Amino acid sequence: MNLDQTVLAFAGTVVLVSLALGWLVSPYWLLLTAFAGVNMIQASFTGFCPAAIVFKKLGRPAGNAFS
Repeated sequence: MNLDQTVLAFAGTVVLVSLALGWLVSPYWLLLTAFAGVNMIQASFTGFCPAAIVFKKLGRPAGNAFS
């Protein structure tokens, strides 16, 4: 799993966990889903992704998804 796949898996996990917590605990958890969505839109325009920076520092390889 490369860096791009790791970031996408992390974003999907954050969204699904946030939806579950919003359903089971409090609707305020849906703000985490909104934050994740805004961050993904921001990253698509600017190329700046905090999660990618963290995963890269943790040693995740940044190879091509199809290699």
